[in-house]
Amino acid sequence: MSHIKPKGSFVALVTPMNADGSIDFEGFRTLLNWHAENGTEAVLIMGSTGEVSMLSPEERRAIIRETAKMKPGNMLMYYGCTGNNTETTINYVRFAKAEGADGAIIAAPAYICADNAAITDYMLEVLDSTDLAMGFYNNPPRVKTDLHWDDLLKLAPHPNMVVLKESTTRVGQVAQICAAKPDMSIMCCCSPNLGLVVPMMALGGHGTANMTGNIIPREMAVISKPWETGEDAFNHRAAWLENLDMLHFAYAAVNPVSIKTLMQAVGLPSGPLRKPLQPASGAVLAKGLAAFDKLGLAEKYGLNRPSLAAE
Repeated sequence: MSHIKPKGSFVALVTPMNADGSIDFEGFRTLLNWHAENGTEAVLIMGSTGEVSMLSPEERRAIIRETAKMKPGNMLMYYGCTGNNTETTINYVRFAKAEGADGAIIAAPAYICADNAAITDYMLEVLDSTDLAMGFYNNPPRVKTDLHWDDLLKLAPHPNMVVLKESTTRVGQVAQICAAKPDMSIMCCCSPNLGLVVPMMALGGHGTANMTGNIIPREMAVISKPWETGEDAFNHRAAWLENLDMLHFAYAAVNPVSIKTLMQAVGLPSGPLRKPLQPASGAVLAKGLAAFDKLGLAEKYGLNRPSLAAE
């Protein structure tokens, strides 16, 4: 069947947790509704931002089962379904479909450092496994495997392949993919350190698969809007430059340490990080709060502004 292709701001959600470390399902409900109200067009639950590698298989299934019931309006609900091997990944994908997911995002299994041919075959096998919208996350910083544009364009014709999330620094790779005009959405991460967002959008990208939208959803909706007119491009530039301090802060510590620490400080559902991750230091959080103040986010979103002894 034909699948809806995500576009615009595709936010990788944190996994909200209670003080005892259990999953905060009502926190998920609050976040999902908040994003639907503030311009987020799709969410990824249990990506790396969602601390997925530290969730148990039972928690992963419970999160899919419970949050799929919370879908607000037309916002697309995607799930991170990467397992530690092909069979486990397929099982997660099939479970997500059965529970009503709109789609799944798949990366190369971590730690095994498989070569490109093996991961291309792995993704094709997963795409063949069930009729569900899927995307591939090309994320060599996390998994080492780094698919070339030739590999990615082998995946693009599959009817279940609807989105590429690119996390390299190579503008040339993005240009080759955009020039091929595949029938899929082309997106990238929001980190300014990677430097790929502006050139990808200029080359015809369809949005950003971002993490900073956890704290600035309206702003990321502007940054992530596909360029259809010159006004879109100028709005993108203005929003990118205005929010640059927050974009940098989001990656001041390993994902999702910075953003989850700031969310907890300002009253958004996030809860503690799962150990061994630890909260951002006071000095790092102070930078986040400075960006938060500069953007007027407390007033804009009705959030808290705590005081820090370090300030």
